[in-house]
Amino acid sequence: MRTFGSEDKPEIDYPCRWSYKLIGREEAALRAAVDTVVQGDYSLVHSRKSTGGKYLSLELSLTVSTEEERREIGQRLHEHEAVIYVF
Repeated sequence: MRTFGSEDKPEIDYPCRWSYKLIGREEAALRAAVDTVVQGDYSLVHSRKSTGGKYLSLELSLTVSTEEERREIGQRLHEHEAVIYVF
């Protein structure tokens, strides 16, 4: 049984399809960020917009080959100036 806060990581079989949710202020800037970071095929769809319209989210889905690749893509997206948050 897993308990809250345990250090167990889920078992992920690579390659696999992985999704990232990106939050930012401008859709065009988020799309440009993804084009800069991601090589190869991916899908990017509008997910939500905040009630006040100040923020929006896009869902990025792509195939990753390794845990290192998955983490690197997430980190590079996180570091991009157009991206406020990645999860």
